[in-house]
Amino acid sequence: MSLLEVKNLRIEYPSRYGVLAAVKDLSFCVEKGEVVGVVGESGAGKSTIGNAVIDLLSPPGHIARGDIYLNGELISGKSQNEMRAIRGSRIGFIFQDPMTSLNPLFTVEHQLVETILANTELNHSQAVAKALELMTAVGIPSPELRIKQYPHQFSGGMRQRVVIAIALSCDPELIIADEPTTALDVSIQDQILQLIRTLCKERDVGCMLVTHDMGVVSNVTDKVAVMYRGDLVEFGTTEQVLGAPTHPYTRSLISAVPRSDVKLVRFPLVSYIEDASAPDTSIDLKTHWLGQSQDQRAYEGALLRVEQVDLKFVTKDSFFPSRREYVQACNNINFEIFEGETFGLVGESGSGKSTIARAITGLYPPDSGKIFFEGIDLTAIKHESERRPLRRQMQMVFQNPYSSMNPRMKVRDIISEPIRFHRLAEESQIDGIVSDLLDHVGLGRGAGVKYPHEFSGGQRQRISIARALATRPRFLICDEPTSALDVSVQAQILNLLKDLQKELGLTMLFISHDLPVIRQMCDRIGVMKHGHLVEVAETEKLFTNAEHEYSRKLISLMPEFKGMSREGLEIAS
Repeated sequence: MSLLEVKNLRIEYPSRYGVLAAVKDLSFCVEKGEVVGVVGESGAGKSTIGNAVIDLLSPPGHIARGDIYLNGELISGKSQNEMRAIRGSRIGFIFQDPMTSLNPLFTVEHQLVETILANTELNHSQAVAKALELMTAVGIPSPELRIKQYPHQFSGGMRQRVVIAIALSCDPELIIADEPTTALDVSIQDQILQLIRTLCKERDVGCMLVTHDMGVVSNVTDKVAVMYRGDLVEFGTTEQVLGAPTHPYTRSLISAVPRSDVKLVRFPLVSYIEDASAPDTSIDLKTHWLGQSQDQRAYEGALLRVEQVDLKFVTKDSFFPSRREYVQACNNINFEIFEGETFGLVGESGSGKSTIARAITGLYPPDSGKIFFEGIDLTAIKHESERRPLRRQMQMVFQNPYSSMNPRMKVRDIISEPIRFHRLAEESQIDGIVSDLLDHVGLGRGAGVKYPHEFSGGQRQRISIARALATRPRFLICDEPTSALDVSVQAQILNLLKDLQKELGLTMLFISHDLPVIRQMCDRIGVMKHGHLVEVAETEKLFTNAEHEYSRKLISLMPEFKGMSREGLEIAS
């Protein structure tokens, strides 16, 4: 008897346009003590399967047919009250987006303790002690202080750790992990995956791991299920599926995994496409609207210069300044980015990477130091009218595609808003420009009439990238731009960014915890630790001969992809 058994599952979403089959006739099982990875492109139905198991499908989605068994007990079709007794206590769920799965009105302590009290027989003091123990286990520093804070006071990676702690709090029989390491750096990712792995082996806990990170799948899972447009195209042991895949889609997907050992000229694309109407993401920037930049002049010297920037946040406020407590997010940060260069920032979650990006764009004013863009001191600008022309030239792709878009606006309005705001095109041209941008990020122009909630996490990130490109920026800040993307779409987007940089001289600050992606994209890299920039070096020098001990540690923790041979790729000189 399997721990989780899914038989002939079909999940449908009816709409005015017809019935969409998100999952078609799916059958697989998860044994006790086993980790089963579910991989595939964004929108393939991976997250839908996990939501169906715990009966949290978004309306009007429903199970059209098929059965789901937990330890031999039929759980599909149970009432909401019966499912509440199963969720949390027997099935732990790690959701894809930590910000929307945490209540912003309650402290982390309240949400952890509430879960423990609802699903165990511990008293309040015991629940608090267990909550602190879990926060330590998932790598949150100073748990006694951080447990009293609210979700918005945590970085994206820190929030993900809190969500994982909540999922593990009641010692479940089955863990469904939906992209559990998406926002985590390599060191914490390693801790979390080892924690999940240990739980599975020592306590006979089963795990269904939904992820697009093939390195994680290679190192952690026992079996792999490959999904393509709702169909299970391949299922077997990890060694067999990754080492000798039988389906052409699986082979193509593996070939698109970013290399960690060498730098390539371009990312290989997934070539297995059944639908000939799939959007074409190729681009000729010489004739494309994106290539008609209003600022073609070159700037001598560093386009962006960050000098001695300090930035701290109040963690405990008080009328008396001496009683206030702070966390130092950035401490004496210095670096330069030259025109046409891609500068990478890496480091653990909470090290200050996203904070410095927000300081550059003016979202967080620094406490001291200066930031120069094309020789203009951004920290000295007091009026928004002076900053507005610079905002068009500096755009940002935010880490969280869920919270960075207005849910009440259609996608075409979200993308066209910056074009209208900066008056970059005539009204009659805007619809065509938006449709073209949607094609080039792999969504297709039909996506413009939909709302953000109708897209998967990876598809929403593509919308964010299209919006950022809409102003034809000179300087693009990418804060974890591919964290929610599967490898096939990631390859398309990163190749597009490379094309933009080559044709337009686009300059980028690229923030990511994905070290293979950083190696492929960046010319130079800065390594951050606890608010300090500990090393800046050329990419290949950092990966082959890093000077700082912390840099060497990060590189050593990269998940090593153990799959089929990927020879014949063009290596960058």
